[in-house]
Amino acid sequence: MSKDASVRNIDTILRIPVTVQVVLGSASMPVSNLLKLGRGAVIPLDHRVGEPVDIVVNGRVIARGEVVVVDEDSSRFGVSLTEVIGPGDIGS
Repeated sequence: MSKDASVRNIDTILRIPVTVQVVLGSASMPVSNLLKLGRGAVIPLDHRVGEPVDIVVNGRVIARGEVVVVDEDSSRFGVSLTEVIGPGDIGS
């Protein structure tokens, strides 16, 4: 394969879209409780305030981070990465 073909193949791979999710926590409940939820209901999560959040790409945890304010007016937030998980660490 020529160098030009390799560069085109890598460029094609780098443009593949992936889904990135930031998981603040999760909860488990019976359907009966789920049906009782309404506007203003609070669902307690398994993470506490200040604990790292998981960054998940296509269903796999690839990093952890902390929630930060992005805009000066506090209308948007983001995640600052604090730990990048290596391939051997995934799932642990």
